[in-house]
Amino acid sequence: MKQATARSAANWRRVYALPVASVYPAYIAKAEAKGRTRAEVDQIICWLTGHSQASLEDQLAKKTSLEDFFAKAPRLNPSRSLITGVVCGVRVEDIEEPLMREIRYLDKLIDELAKGRPMDKILRQGPDSA
Repeated sequence: MKQATARSAANWRRVYALPVASVYPAYIAKAEAKGRTRAEVDQIICWLTGHSQASLEDQLAKKTSLEDFFAKAPRLNPSRSLITGVVCGVRVEDIEEPLMREIRYLDKLIDELAKGRPMDKILRQGPDSA
């Protein structure tokens, strides 16, 4: 992947500063539009970050930035490296910027949820889930 330009770095900083609480409703809306639930979205976020339901709700209430949300996540799931595919025209496994890759991992999991993929596959738990 090519080096970040000054413009893309500025865009990243803007995204990193966004509160998780500001993108969370979009994740819920995307899931619910396809017949999935808020509980499933929460399960995905907790699986990815190691947050409990209570700590996730606390982070949403505090309006924690995406940067801090991932930087201070209790335990980023080691299986997240199994998340592959395209989000916004970019392969998540090719994203070199670590924080942007974490954000795109979450985006990809929500996309999979909205596309009807079973939760065990989304959470990389099935024998052929990779």
